[in-house]
Amino acid sequence: MERAATEDKKRPGSAASDSLSKNLSVPFRGHISGGLRPGKRLQLVGLIDPKPDRLFVALSCGVGSERPPEDVAVEVCVRFRERQVQRRACVGGVWGSSQSDVPFFPFIRGQPFKMEIHCEQGRLRFFVDGEKLFDFSHKILSLSQIDTLWVRGSVTLTKLS
Repeated sequence: MERAATEDKKRPGSAASDSLSKNLSVPFRGHISGGLRPGKRLQLVGLIDPKPDRLFVALSCGVGSERPPEDVAVEVCVRFRERQVQRRACVGGVWGSSQSDVPFFPFIRGQPFKMEIHCEQGRLRFFVDGEKLFDFSHKILSLSQIDTLWVRGSVTLTKLS
């Protein structure tokens, strides 16, 4: 599961896409060069499995070991059977309450999707296939410390940038 992001050290100023898109096998863990900052955008393109169970996308501070470390800016859990998109944060090892309200459920088994994460001053905005899915207020205020993207579950990644 471990993905070392040594490419960024070789090429100063390289974009997030350079470090994120080297190996797209799931489970995936990749470095976000320079961490998050207002105006930064991440894009995940993938294909939902034909018989999906769950999909997890997380942004964390550092890589931890086998699981995200104790500071997780956001963990998004897509539950296909329940047609829910849950999200929560973990600060100092303590998980906050989960939110699950969304205007629609955009993930279709066996179909491609494009998820965009926009970092703004006070929040992260999540879009799927161009439609806003939800906003998530920052719980971790040092945005540059949020430097790792995790993806696991019922998905095949085709592009990260």
